[in-house]
Amino acid sequence: MLGLENKTAYESWVSVFNPTSTYEGNWDKGSKIRFIGTDENGNKGGMLSEIAENIPNKFVSIRHYGIIKNNKEITSGAEVDEWSGTFKNYLFEKLDNHTSVTIAIEIPESHADYFAQTYPKALQKLKNILEDAQHSS
Repeated sequence: MLGLENKTAYESWVSVFNPTSTYEGNWDKGSKIRFIGTDENGNKGGMLSEIAENIPNKFVSIRHYGIIKNNKEITSGAEVDEWSGTFKNYLFEKLDNHTSVTIAIEIPESHADYFAQTYPKALQKLKNILEDAQHSS
């Protein structure tokens, strides 16, 4: 899911948000990580974040503290204020022969509809990828 061993695994399911979605950085606690994609004009944009917590195979917490616009990191101003300090948390639970993933996200109200529509599609794609991988092994 996180692409720890193969970043394309992460890029596959998050492509629902933007076909060029990826990350720069790593998932170590305290690390800076950039969640980025390229727009139709070739400009990089996305979220500037920190891995607030990473307990392998159990819990990952991402704290957003800025945005990336035209490949520039912006950490203050009106555009940042609505995102600054919000979290995205992934909780992984082993259940019999599968893993359950619970995602809790804090998002600005102005983006709620987009995420409510897009996240389920992305998670369905992730599920399909994992099931295909399981069947082929």
